[in-house]
Amino acid sequence: MAARLGVFLALSACLLLARQTSARNEAPCQRSRWNKGFNTFLQRHLPPGTPTSLDQNQWKRYILNKTGCGRPTQSFLNPMDLARVKEVCSEQGGERFKDNLCISRQPFTFVTVRSEMGTCGIKSVREETKHLILACEVLGNDCLPVHFEGNPDNQTPRNDGKGCQDSQAKGRAPSANATWLCWLSLLLLFLRGF
Repeated sequence: MAARLGVFLALSACLLLARQTSARNEAPCQRSRWNKGFNTFLQRHLPPGTPTSLDQNQWKRYILNKTGCGRPTQSFLNPMDLARVKEVCSEQGGERFKDNLCISRQPFTFVTVRSEMGTCGIKSVREETKHLILACEVLGNDCLPVHFEGNPDNQTPRNDGKGCQDSQAKGRAPSANATWLCWLSLLLLFLRGF
């Protein structure tokens, strides 16, 4: 009975670890595990019809009607910058930052709206100019942004020449070393118990 409980606990740990390791790629421009990532990115950060002013009333109406009040901080890029935003996930436009994140080589101007969760009460609407930090993953044959990461410390690229799209990692399947180690441990526990 104790061996079975050990196997059950090990299996539970493996399943949790597998879920955690699948949330984010280890490097930019690897195959995405989420096919709708780029579309969600566009809906959240480059939606059509965003207000052109910093008027809080206009932004409150827009968020209430278009994006919802579920995120207390929302950043909106200029839809005319779409090509430049996509270029952050390339050798020319972006540099590797960490994990699957890339930082833009050039700064971008965007609007950040801070609101109260659930009520859409606007705390602030601010225009910012910073280097973008984006998660970049391969969808189809293109490396595209799937997540907008905050840059509260106003990080800038190191300019060390390491572009976002590492030609050796492009399109490679994500690493599963931790998951395989977990399954091997489970197998050893199972064999030891019987």
